[in-house]
Amino acid sequence: MKHDVPHILLVNPWIHDFAAYDFWAKPMGLLTIAALLRSHGVSVSYIDCLNRFHSKSPASDPSARYGRGPYLKTRISKPAILKDIPRYFSRYGIPPQWFREDLQAQDKPDMIMVTSLMTYWYPGVQETIKHIKSIFPKTPIVLGGIYARLCTEHAQTYSGAHQVFVEPAEDNIFSLIRSHTQFSITPKFDPENLDSYPWPALDLQTKINYVPLQTSRGCPFKCSYCASYLLEPKRMLRGPESIMEEIEYWHKKYELNDFVLYDDAFLVDAEQHAIPMLERIIESNIKVRFHTPNAVHIRGINNSIARLMLKAGFTTLRLGLETAEFDHRQELDKKVSEEEFMRAFNCLIKAGFVKNQIGAYLLVGLPGQTSASEEYSIQFVKQNGITPVPAYYTPIPRTNLWPKAVAASRYNLESDPIFTNNAILPCQKEPFAWKKITRLKELVKS
Repeated sequence: MKHDVPHILLVNPWIHDFAAYDFWAKPMGLLTIAALLRSHGVSVSYIDCLNRFHSKSPASDPSARYGRGPYLKTRISKPAILKDIPRYFSRYGIPPQWFREDLQAQDKPDMIMVTSLMTYWYPGVQETIKHIKSIFPKTPIVLGGIYARLCTEHAQTYSGAHQVFVEPAEDNIFSLIRSHTQFSITPKFDPENLDSYPWPALDLQTKINYVPLQTSRGCPFKCSYCASYLLEPKRMLRGPESIMEEIEYWHKKYELNDFVLYDDAFLVDAEQHAIPMLERIIESNIKVRFHTPNAVHIRGINNSIARLMLKAGFTTLRLGLETAEFDHRQELDKKVSEEEFMRAFNCLIKAGFVKNQIGAYLLVGLPGQTSASEEYSIQFVKQNGITPVPAYYTPIPRTNLWPKAVAASRYNLESDPIFTNNAILPCQKEPFAWKKITRLKELVKS
């Protein structure tokens, strides 16, 4: 017999990979679902397999800046199909025994929801679901997230979940709950209005060390290497008062100073969105820091916006440059020219940003990309006195660059998402070797 009020357990799974680090990574979608359910009377519990602040964890690295830091990790056997990669493989997150104890401490849930991120992290999802089933063998497990949406058939076959959920959560979460618990919910929010959403349930975490902040959704660009427009096809904006209210809440109640923008297109339509938000933050005189790991669009930066960002407290700026070969980037995106990049950089310096606050993402390992091209882009960025940040290319199914990635790879990318792992440089024909990565690291640091 079902409870009058269902108990839903939400789980953020382990990462299985060659390397992983908490660069401001939180399961924003899962925490938003938690907030929606809780605000509609559903009982919600949350377990984070990546929890850096678990009660049994050693003290977090005091040298980590602005809330970032290393995950716990345990070396494990790498997948047999990656035996050619001369790197160690690890489970990132809490030990399995801690996870099992946390599961056993829960009241029996009526449904369990597991999220997923990188497509090639699915082995961590598999292990997470396996442990859940051993504790709650009769409870339905629903898998959502990026892997579930982009590799649906693979997830249905191999994840171990009873259901793979691919619909936009906000529009369909209550019907999903009803189908598994017979509990009916009348929505008290408008899925088309971000200001009507409750704030993510960050308080379910053991510790809130930074605040992921989403002021908009969707991206109008359809860059060939990116799946943002597939996952968030509709552009939606929050109002400046709603954003300011959330910032003040986390800052005052939890004494948090670091806010991490999860927007994919923060500076798009700046007159209607970014500028009113920045002006409202400055007007409040609040002293906080903002970080942009998802990058800001270079073309959107001018003298006025640069001054507003600095005055509002923007501290870590990442620019979406991708490549400095401006004459050969048409197949990637239509974001920026060399003149636009130089203008934006000069605006930031003129506003008062120091060069070590600014980094430019550069794609490495693209199909057909040469080492000379990668090194040229790094040198170009360094010559301007800012930090090049290599972003190793991950082939993503259904994106426009996917067919070229499939053709360029030494692996059969379509046979298994594990081959899309950017750590193995899947789109270079020659076998993986440390030489290339070492050379690029040395070039960045030199």
